[in-house]
Amino acid sequence: MSESTLFDLPIAGMTCASCAGRVERALSNVTGASAVSVNLATEQARIQAPEGSLPALMQAVEQAGYSVPVQTLELSIEGMTCASCVGRIERALSKVAGVNRVSVNLANERAHLDLLGRVDLQTLIDAVKGAGYDASVWQAEQPHDAQSNRLNRERLALVLAILLSVPLVLPMLLQPFGVHWMLPAWVQFALATPVQFIFGARFYIAAYKAVRAGAGNMDLLVALGTSAGYGLSIYEWAIARPGSMPHLYFEASAVVIALVLLGKYLESRAKRQTASAIRALEALRPERAIQVIDGQERDVAISALRLNDRVLVKPGERFPVDGEVLEGQSHADEALISGESLPVPKQPGDKVTGGAINGEGRLLVRTLALGTETVLARIIRLVEDAQAAKAPIQKLVDKVSQVFV
Repeated sequence: MSESTLFDLPIAGMTCASCAGRVERALSNVTGASAVSVNLATEQARIQAPEGSLPALMQAVEQAGYSVPVQTLELSIEGMTCASCVGRIERALSKVAGVNRVSVNLANERAHLDLLGRVDLQTLIDAVKGAGYDASVWQAEQPHDAQSNRLNRERLALVLAILLSVPLVLPMLLQPFGVHWMLPAWVQFALATPVQFIFGARFYIAAYKAVRAGAGNMDLLVALGTSAGYGLSIYEWAIARPGSMPHLYFEASAVVIALVLLGKYLESRAKRQTASAIRALEALRPERAIQVIDGQERDVAISALRLNDRVLVKPGERFPVDGEVLEGQSHADEALISGESLPVPKQPGDKVTGGAINGEGRLLVRTLALGTETVLARIIRLVEDAQAAKAPIQKLVDKVSQVFV
């Protein structure tokens, strides 16, 4: 028998006591549901039902003629390294009561959640930590300096790991040319040890968190494989007869770590470039505008504007809002929309796009869209959604990767 869970569902559309009774009867008919209580004042329903029955409860509410409003939340996840990490976090968050749907994106290190009712944020963060990762509420304005410092640290670790690994690989590269030369065992040990335990420490930390959570990930594979090569080399060196050269595998372990660090660095750089592209789009939005009221011009913040307000746009300025030209003639550079750098003529009655650059004339514009409803804001939102969304093939790859790891 499935474990029973207490569900708190928000209900939208109730207007009277009979509505509450109808919802209560609908929820009571769900298999396994018990202790159903619907509160009209708070528009909340509390149900004791088997785990995994949330879709059936939502369907019962909708069939009764009401709806369950869904809230969204974005969490920033730290510590993910592969698709198995994604699956582990999704499973951990899905078990939290009130979580309707979870989508974790490895590329942008974010989790998108659809929540039903009041869900304690700390409970969600604790669920992620229990899976072996760190979480926080995602903020649109990520500190640029922190990202740059992180990328610089990864670059430095990669360069040092490569510099220490090259002397270990050099004898192998010289063998085809008839040069049979090998570094002394103690030199190989001195070169490989920092790579294994200093630059490779991130793999041991992530592997420990995965084992503690009862799962495996790519870091665990890297830690096991490189530790096996490093440990076998220590053993062969210890039992070797004096004066003989044992078979050592320090170079294999060091090179594997260096190559994986290279992949991590390239991945981090790609993430930063994507984030920089979104920031570049956001930078196209002006923060202030010249509002015209009864012929008087006032410099105001964009947030102070309302629909149908009149805005003056001077030559060379960016249009602060989406709007319609009321007075004046000019040209507009709308390359951000069409990619075409040739100016587009603007005259009364024409539409203008926020973020585009006004040309040589002064224009009086009537505001038609603000904030998240502007074309530029929708473009940014589409880019972010496309980055967070998963294609069907990616979901299949995630499942295969979890089994493989």
